[in-house]
Amino acid sequence: MKAHNPAAPGALAGIRVIDFGQMVSAPYCAKLFGDYGADVLKVELPEGDAARRAGPFPADAPHPERSGLYFINNTNKRGITCNVATAQGRELFLRLLESTDVLIENNLPQRMRVWGLDYATLAATNPDLVVISITPFGQTGPYSGWNGYDLNAYHLTGASSRYCGRPGETPLEHGTFAADYFGAVTAAAWGLGAVYGRGQAGGGQQLDVSCAEAIAATFVGGQNIGCYAQEGRFDKRTGVGMPLGAPATIMPCRDGHVWMLALEPGQWNGLRKVMGDPEWASLDMFQDMYSRAQNADVIYEFLREWTMQHGKMEIMEKCQAAGCPVTAVFTIEEAANQPHLKARDYFVDMEHPELGRLKNLGAPFKLPASPGGPTRPAPLLGQHNEEVYGERLGLTAADVRRLARDGIV
Repeated sequence: MKAHNPAAPGALAGIRVIDFGQMVSAPYCAKLFGDYGADVLKVELPEGDAARRAGPFPADAPHPERSGLYFINNTNKRGITCNVATAQGRELFLRLLESTDVLIENNLPQRMRVWGLDYATLAATNPDLVVISITPFGQTGPYSGWNGYDLNAYHLTGASSRYCGRPGETPLEHGTFAADYFGAVTAAAWGLGAVYGRGQAGGGQQLDVSCAEAIAATFVGGQNIGCYAQEGRFDKRTGVGMPLGAPATIMPCRDGHVWMLALEPGQWNGLRKVMGDPEWASLDMFQDMYSRAQNADVIYEFLREWTMQHGKMEIMEKCQAAGCPVTAVFTIEEAANQPHLKARDYFVDMEHPELGRLKNLGAPFKLPASPGGPTRPAPLLGQHNEEVYGERLGLTAADVRRLARDGIV
């Protein structure tokens, strides 16, 4: 493994990115670029990213500079304001794009058109510009103009019918922002491909990312679309556990829960060993994962009696040692203090002028020679106006103050 050189530039050094997004999908996509060395400039309307008003906030006291959602998705960026709804603000924005490699945005297509920032205009401004547009439903199609959010995109895909809730009951909501984060990672991967593919493509292009399609392809499509196309059938949610094999479920234990999976013979025998090879486990009805599933109500009662006598970390460590993939189900607090993640440097301490010293998530992907990760906190609203407008457009501090008085920045 190549040793890390702390003085080496990030893997994406030299790439200039503008984040012109709000809330989660575009900001997180841009954060991934920034965490690996790209020069990311966050451009906000004068009222700021909506995430600044979304929280969570320390002590539940709303403050535009103390939102956890804003902070986590905007590290390693410089921040400016620009009112693109005005002619002068739009002109400033387009001038910034002239020297930019990637624009990342998640605005509705019609809003970009109203601002005069449709793709044709952007491409004419900078033919090499890669525009990453992330929306719930995509840039085309009957739903492209609809207002939508993360949960709209997630539930449009059939994923909730497949995964969320008990059979025969109302589907449940999925975890917050799953579609937005999944769309953001998808956009970062293929947006980077578009950047490095400009020579083959003859310049920049617009990457149209639908968060709903990203979820549909991965959560639902791989296991269901082909089967439905060929045989007209598909899987539905099963509640907790798997219907065709056991044990494969979440079990309660003395101090919480464990996710238990022991389907293959080696896994099942490993679990038996950890449990002390109880007499019931040798019954013929429990020697095959399918027969165990058919008798799940019986086997889960036996397992529950055992798990309730032990802690989840004890169960996990002993089962893993015996070749049985059992994992403790962590709370958020437990995950934040998890020694495995700490050993991988997944958490970093940062200083913020309003939030003080706090823990942040490190780089989600490991590049040993240029490991990346957040080093600078999320910018305050308009924090770098004078610096960026002076550096990129040659404006003086007096020019920027005048633009602020006129509501342009």
